[in-house]
Amino acid sequence: MSSQPATPSQTVGPFFRLGLDRPEWNDLTRDGPRGEKIVIEGRVLDGDGAPIDDAVLEIWQADAEGRYDHPDDGRPADPRFHGFGRALTDEAGRYRFVTIRPGRVAGRGGALEAPHVNLTIFARGLLKQLVTRIYFADEPSNDSDPVLSGIAEPAVRRTLLAGRQDGGAAYRFDVVLQGKGETAFFDL
Repeated sequence: MSSQPATPSQTVGPFFRLGLDRPEWNDLTRDGPRGEKIVIEGRVLDGDGAPIDDAVLEIWQADAEGRYDHPDDGRPADPRFHGFGRALTDEAGRYRFVTIRPGRVAGRGGALEAPHVNLTIFARGLLKQLVTRIYFADEPSNDSDPVLSGIAEPAVRRTLLAGRQDGGAAYRFDVVLQGKGETAFFDL
C-alpha cells in the first residue's frame, strides 16, 4: 500500500469547450425518431442570477414509447433514437436541445413515472456534477409520479417543471445552481 496521500478533488476547468464541444450532439432528432419533436432550452445561472458561460449539460431520456436505448431496459428501443445529448452554454448561459417528448417509464416497483428527461450539469466550481430531472408542466401524469410526489414542498417541485413556450414545441427550463429558486438536485 502506498503512503502517498489520495489526490484531492478538483473543480472542473474551462477546458470543456475544447474537448467536448460537438454542436450536433444537442440534436437528438437528427436520425428521424418516432415521437413529438420538442425543444428544451433555458439558461444556467449562479446564485446571484449571473449566467454560467461554460457549463456542459448532458441529457439521457427514453424514446416516445418509454424505452431506453440500453441493454438493461430489456425492450427494443426506437433504433433511430439513442436518448443521449450534450450541449454547452454560451456567454449568456443559454443552452438548447432538440429532442422528442419521452414516454412514461416504469420506476421502482413498476410504478409508471411521468415523462421526464434526466439532466446532468458540469460547471466550473463544482466538485461533482449535479443531477436533476426535467418534467413537463403540461403533463397530466405528473401528479402520480413517484419522484415528484416524493418532494414535499410545492416550490421545490416546481423547479423541476419545464413550461411550454407560447403553446409551441419549445419548453423552457432554467437551471439555478444555488440560492433563491435553486433547482432541486438529486444526491446520487
